[in-house]
Amino acid sequence: LEKMTDLVAVWEVALSDGVHKIEFEHGTTSGKRVVYVDGKEEIRRDWMFKLVGKETFTVGATKTKAAINIDAVSGFAYEYTLEINGKNLKQYIENRLKTTNTWILNLGGTDYRIVLEKDTMDVWCNGQKMETAGEFVEDGTETHFTVADHSCCIKAVSSGKRKEGIIHTLIVDNREIPEAVE
Repeated sequence: LEKMTDLVAVWEVALSDGVHKIEFEHGTTSGKRVVYVDGKEEIRRDWMFKLVGKETFTVGATKTKAAINIDAVSGFAYEYTLEINGKNLKQYIENRLKTTNTWILNLGGTDYRIVLEKDTMDVWCNGQKMETAGEFVEDGTETHFTVADHSCCIKAVSSGKRKEGIIHTLIVDNREIPEAVE
C-alpha cells in the first residue's frame, strides 16, 4: 500500500447509511489529487497544472453528492473545504440535526446505529434501509421494524409546541433508547 504522503485533509461524515471517512491527498509539487472514501480510492488525478479547483464525487449507499474545494490562501498555502449536497460541512451537519434522529444501541453484544430520516420516514440500520410498517395511533404514529429479532418502534408524537414540532422516540423491547449525538 502506497503511503499517503500528501494527505492534507480528513473528514468524518455521518450519513443515513453510516459514518464515512473522506481523505484527500494534494501534491502541490506533483499536482496530484486523490480522494478516498472509506479507504477506497474514488478519484486520482496526476500532474494537474492548476492547483486550485474542485473535485466532485459521491459518498455511501445513497450516492450523496460531495465536493472538495481547493483554494489558495496565500503563496503556497491551500485551504480544503468539504461540501455535502451543496452545503459546507457545518451547514450540512446543522441541517442534518433537524432532518434526522440517530440512536446507537447494543443488542446481544452487537452495536447498531439506527437513523430516522424525518422527511421520508425512512429508517436505516447499520447502512441498510429497513422494511418498516407505519400505523396511526391515538397520540401520533408508530413505525415498526425488527433488528436482530428485537421488535423496534419509532413513536412520533406532537410536542404541543410549534417550535419543537414532533418528538421521535425509539423503543426497543419496550425500552426507550436515548438519542445519540454525532
